[in-house]
Amino acid sequence: MRLKGKVAVVTGGTKGLGLAIARAYAAEGATVVCASRSVPAHDPSVRPAEEELLERDQVDVREAGSVERLMERVVARHGGLDIVVANAGVSHDAKIDRLRLSAWDEMVATNLSGVFHCTRAAVPHLRRHGGGRILNVSSSMATRVAIGAAGYCATKAAVEMFTKVSAMELGRHGIIVNCLAPGILDAGMGRELMTSGAVWETYRKRFSLGRAGSVEEVARAAVFLVTEDSSYVNGHVLEVNGGLLWA
Repeated sequence: MRLKGKVAVVTGGTKGLGLAIARAYAAEGATVVCASRSVPAHDPSVRPAEEELLERDQVDVREAGSVERLMERVVARHGGLDIVVANAGVSHDAKIDRLRLSAWDEMVATNLSGVFHCTRAAVPHLRRHGGGRILNVSSSMATRVAIGAAGYCATKAAVEMFTKVSAMELGRHGIIVNCLAPGILDAGMGRELMTSGAVWETYRKRFSLGRAGSVEEVARAAVFLVTEDSSYVNGHVLEVNGGLLWA
């Protein structure tokens, strides 16, 4: 129960890695608000035993006002805010000369501006509460060239530098900022890749462990980065990718 009494917000928290992180935080005693663009009345992915542990709320990280209102609602309901995980992200694959401007704009607005909006909206509440943790979610593709993924690679690379600058600026306020960079996982885009036959076989050879990772494995790293176990880790990008080689 390393997070007992803590209040956490996880954007993109209703599915995939975001939901796995939310579940891991709840298991450690935190009150967790899973925020996403659409909130179904009943989410079959949330187990009955988790209904009281995982709250759901609506946010569009592309809009600063939406994020600010989310943070205000959470603080009003729970009396404070301790942890923010900026996980919401989107990818549109196409080579640069074929990439639609609207697709590029959405990746920048969601993957990069969304992280900025979360940090900017959370800081006043975290400072008032005596400090806290911000965890931004990047990707192994932030540091590796992937043909057809210029927008995703560029925005995730920017998230990593934004994390480092934020850590330097906010540390004196007791706010620790780190970044999690997963490799290919058994959910979302990774799951689609794993069903691609020969394409997956090519990627599988790039793992020193010979397999994709699970969202639960990455979620355990996300727990470490917001507990006292990482109290002297700040501005760090933690890669959790099973020893991913990239050619």
